[in-house]
Amino acid sequence: MVKIIFCDMDGTLLTSENKLPEGFDEMIAELKRRNVIFAPASGRQFFSLIRSFEKYSDEFLFLAENGTLVMYKGEEIFSCPLGVEAARKVLAASDNFGKNILRVYCGKKDAYILREQDTPEFRAELEKYYTHNGIIDSFNEVDDEVLKIALFDPTANAKKNIYDKLAQFYDSLQVVLSSDYWVDVMSPSISKGEAVKNIQRVMNFKPEECAAFGDYLNDYEMLQAVGYNFAMANAHPDLKKISKFETTSNDQAGVLVGIRRLIAYGLI
Repeated sequence: MVKIIFCDMDGTLLTSENKLPEGFDEMIAELKRRNVIFAPASGRQFFSLIRSFEKYSDEFLFLAENGTLVMYKGEEIFSCPLGVEAARKVLAASDNFGKNILRVYCGKKDAYILREQDTPEFRAELEKYYTHNGIIDSFNEVDDEVLKIALFDPTANAKKNIYDKLAQFYDSLQVVLSSDYWVDVMSPSISKGEAVKNIQRVMNFKPEECAAFGDYLNDYEMLQAVGYNFAMANAHPDLKKISKFETTSNDQAGVLVGIRRLIAYGLI
């Protein structure tokens, strides 16, 4: 029986208008009645997830920053920092990517961007994923444990303009294409999948007691780590190849459709 459901946010749970699907609260009430934990698993900042699920802050397990920070009922289950030296190397390499590439220093206490990049356009994008943020003049000013470096391409060509240019780090760090716009650089020992495995160890869950929903490549390892994995209809083709199930799109409440299937099969 499934005891926990890991669920990506953007392109998966949330609609294209950045809203929760209709019927979400009713489904959460049903999962609670069946003693199933719901676990948002996102590249988003923990504070952003809390803002999205304020009334469930003491119920949900939050897998934030692509797995680098996991919180449950106000307590840190574990974290996997990137390390200041590695972060500085990535930032130095990205100095030549161009002024259009937004760089975010993602810490436990805050997300930091350079004052020179604090434009209305970047701030609007930043506020979607990093609600707790600060403006600095230099990344050397940051006094915070760094979880990851996130880079944003407003032209939706992050693979070419960011990911491909970070090839020198592929063997030493975890470089993840999180969407057409975002690339995350993290410790080599972490991913959403590794975070799920850590949760399984800490909370004594077997893979077959876990389900997961995702749509993009940063969900790849997470879907591999569970017994019941669902790719959205709008998912990346590579994700569909490894998924046992496919559900409807994020704009058609695909997560709720998939959970109802699990209930109908007697797996919840």
